[in-house]
Amino acid sequence: MQESTSMLEKARSAIIFAQELPSNPIYNLKNLENIVNLSARTIKRRLACLEDLGLADYSRGKFSIKREVISQPYFVLQNILPSLMALKKARRFGRHYKPTDVNFMKKHLPKDSVITLDYKAYELTKFQTPLDLFVYVDDVEKVSKFLKSYGFREGKRGNVVLLPKTGSFEDSVERIFLDCVANGGRSFLDAAAIMLTHKDMIKTKVRFTWDTILKIQEDLPSETVN
Repeated sequence: MQESTSMLEKARSAIIFAQELPSNPIYNLKNLENIVNLSARTIKRRLACLEDLGLADYSRGKFSIKREVISQPYFVLQNILPSLMALKKARRFGRHYKPTDVNFMKKHLPKDSVITLDYKAYELTKFQTPLDLFVYVDDVEKVSKFLKSYGFREGKRGNVVLLPKTGSFEDSVERIFLDCVANGGRSFLDAAAIMLTHKDMIKTKVRFTWDTILKIQEDLPSETVN
């Protein structure tokens, strides 16, 4: 917890900067200087901090942020930091780029591996059809070599995603929930679905908009709601 607090303290000004940005899917650095009254150099420095936390993606003068994640209270950001760090180091692999890749990995899961995100969220909620198999493993390099020996290639399109183990896995539902929050986007909806279906098991009070909650409530199978 002390290490996570230190990392967030160093990124405090960058987080505040991102929280105060107008809501856009993509930001252009040139157009932003006058809006935020900061130099391009300062903005880039703050973006670098956010990228280190896996909260922003910057390329060629344009960037995006995980707005639903970065807008969370400080204590939530503290709790999801291990998830953010693991996702930052995620490595994707694919062979046929079909469900058979996921099936292969499921049949060859390393000892003490832990599945999270899409597939586990679906087990808990039956909300969204899973797309990618995210797996925490003890030795990412060892498992990546195993996959490559069976024709898997590492890149951006693979549906098998290896994550290094960081943080605690004692409370499995809470950890899956925090992983979904940290991943943002589609996974953030999974997080809301987990909160609705397993609210008694969730300790971290994450902020969801009413629009998000109403959408999830409409789409959730009735038998999964507590």
